Amino acid sequence: MAWRGIVREFKDFLPVSDRTPELSLHEGNTPLIEAWNLVQEELKNLKLYFKFEGLNPTASFKDRGMAMAIAKALEEESRAVICASTGNTSASAAAYAARAGMTCIVLIPRGKIARGKLSQALVHGAAVIQVEGNFDEALGIVKAIVRRHPITLVNSINPFRLEGQKTAAFEVCEQMGGSAPRYHVLPVGNAGNITAYWMGYKEYRERGRVTGLPTMLGFQAEGAAPIVLGRVVEDPHTIATAIRIGNPASWKGAVAAMEESGGAIGAVTDEEILSAYKLIAAKEGIFCEPASAASLAGVRKLYGQGYFEEGATVVCTLTGHGLKDPDTVFKVTEEPVRVKPEVEAVERIIEGIL
Repeated sequence: MAWRGIVREFKDFLPVSDRTPELSLHEGNTPLIEAWNLVQEELKNLKLYFKFEGLNPTASFKDRGMAMAIAKALEEESRAVICASTGNTSASAAAYAARAGMTCIVLIPRGKIARGKLSQALVHGAAVIQVEGNFDEALGIVKAIVRRHPITLVNSINPFRLEGQKTAAFEVCEQMGGSAPRYHVLPVGNAGNITAYWMGYKEYRERGRVTGLPTMLGFQAEGAAPIVLGRVVEDPHTIATAIRIGNPASWKGAVAAMEESGGAIGAVTDEEILSAYKLIAAKEGIFCEPASAASLAGVRKLYGQGYFEEGATVVCTLTGHGLKDPDTVFKVTEEPVRVKPEVEAVERIIEGIL
């Protein structure tokens, strides 16, 4: 049977009723891709997999949670939704609101917003408002707005967002033949995803679908690492815009996931993120956005410290597609070689390559 989206496929694990619309753009069912080359050349003796959430309908993991959040908003007869976003949430909210026939309002912070993400919000018809402040200030405004107006907030503090996002953990278990990985590694920005995955793994074990639980490992960008530092970062900065957040909404959930699973939350530099970003594409053929690569950057760092036991199964979530932020490509690659339109000229270049 064809895949029907997370609300229908995981109905028994979600807080839905007969009144909940089965809203879907066929999110979920994303591939778990085994790394071939990285484990041969660098991360030897690991069993490494990438859960590529960039193949969701709007090209990020946000679609899982948004399908649930907006379905429940429809159930409650809401006519408008609102969110603060560094990019991916706005794209997803706009698409699912369009699907639901609802109005979508998006607040984005000042500074660099990846054009791939902004273009999605705009083309799906969202009303986009740029706030002269950072993400955390934008989220504060959104919280105030929903207290004053009948608009549904669809940021990750909406509990239905995490309910939808937890379904990725179910898929990982099924794709691994009914077992959980030894380690699961994620980028951490607003911290909803690591919180949701841990929820999902625990629920699958409680229902008897798996016997073990993974150790949860999260990585923030060094310039936006409030959980690592133990304090709010007033002016977060990183090239990985999707995790450029100084006061995560799901801070407590992320810490709980870390502590309950015996895991850790660390930080990686922009240089480590960009190196991993380029490596995933060049070695495994997977084009993810920079924030996604924080997971592999973290694995490489821990591997160098001897953290993983031999033969450990490690799943890295890649949260979004590289086409979300195409400008970053040109910061880590060389300009195309220019030659005259002659066979011999092209041959000389090829001979140098081969």
